[in-house]
Amino acid sequence: MLDKMTNRLDFHGNALLLRSERQRAIASNIANADTPGYVARDFKFADAMRAATQAQAPAGQGSQSVSDPRHIPLPAATSGTSGSTLGYALQSQPSLDNNTVDMDRERAAFVDNAVRYEATLRFINGQSRTMLSAIQGQ
Repeated sequence: MLDKMTNRLDFHGNALLLRSERQRAIASNIANADTPGYVARDFKFADAMRAATQAQAPAGQGSQSVSDPRHIPLPAATSGTSGSTLGYALQSQPSLDNNTVDMDRERAAFVDNAVRYEATLRFINGQSRTMLSAIQGQ
């Protein structure tokens, strides 16, 4: 019963951790914009969130299904908070010093991620208030 109440909080908690990790990666890209040879890093949030929720789900829920019981299921992906999920951002314009950071793209990604981080915080706050009012009987 308790897990039904906390599933949304777990989901948004995972989203919050991944958003902060992505913010750190984008900030690192911005900080190294003038470093010669630096390659911009980023990760796909949707893939990392899917991997985090599947890794956290109990057996039978969220795990990969197979069409035949004799098939071997694929191993679950690692959680998105580790550094191994970081990929390289695609270079839009070549630079003379082989730096792949595009400041316009990084600034836009930074602001977008910050807004989504704030929205996730608001969802957690609203869910907590709803649970608190239910517990208090208001």
